[in-house]
Amino acid sequence: MSRLRTGGYHAAMTMVSLLWLGPIIWVVVLSTRTFDDIAANGVGSLPHSFTLDTYRQAWTDGGQLQALINSLLVTVPAVLLSLGLGAMGAFALSRYRIPGRRTILLLMLAGNLLPPQIVLIPVSKFSELTGLYDTLWALIAVQVGFGLGFYTFVLHGFMRDLPNEIQEAATIDGAGVGQIFTRVILPLTRPALAALGALSFTWIFNDLLWAITVVRTEATMPVTPALLGLQGQFVSSWSVIAAGTVIAAVPTVAVFLAFQRHFISGLAIGAVK
Repeated sequence: MSRLRTGGYHAAMTMVSLLWLGPIIWVVVLSTRTFDDIAANGVGSLPHSFTLDTYRQAWTDGGQLQALINSLLVTVPAVLLSLGLGAMGAFALSRYRIPGRRTILLLMLAGNLLPPQIVLIPVSKFSELTGLYDTLWALIAVQVGFGLGFYTFVLHGFMRDLPNEIQEAATIDGAGVGQIFTRVILPLTRPALAALGALSFTWIFNDLLWAITVVRTEATMPVTPALLGLQGQFVSSWSVIAAGTVIAAVPTVAVFLAFQRHFISGLAIGAVK
């Protein structure tokens, strides 16, 4: 009976995995087909051709190279700033008795409960007034501002559960606040930072809403809204559009694979706590 249940569970999980991987495999296969093959046999047919020229078209003619550079120029600084500022805020709120710290934390978290759609116009107008509209700096500021509260809240939970004896021992040894933060607390919070880093990289890199709110020209367009332009440029070339989609997915997959061990350990710690 136990073997039957185990076999049924494995069969069910296999079906779920295939159901999840099916669209991904279909997009990858579609990206390697020629236009004539798709026109003659249809998008959903089995491939009768193979080409990588679609990736060249998406990379150069479709502007995916510049879009990827723009996305990385936004995502990397935004992730580093968000985690750095969030870690400093969480450290202060979790390790020291600051008056009203619970209220401060709740107010920071409440900002993430606000639907972003209702502040699109104010954010756009504010970026115009400050002269940052249609710049990558505007997108970085928006991503950091709207994500900082969540990152601080999550890191606060990890830092709060660290034993006070560790900080007290460092203080007795003559360590200052900065040394305690950088040499004691941050290393112990590394799994949480890695997990948040992988998640925030994916969220910011794949963002579409804020990108089309504060960015307008193709020269500053990140990769996700650039895919919309690619679809308009290659209206009937589904293989080129699929190739652009695959290119856009590579950085996030690479980051997840690189931080997979830390990501899983961070989630496990969070589950236990």
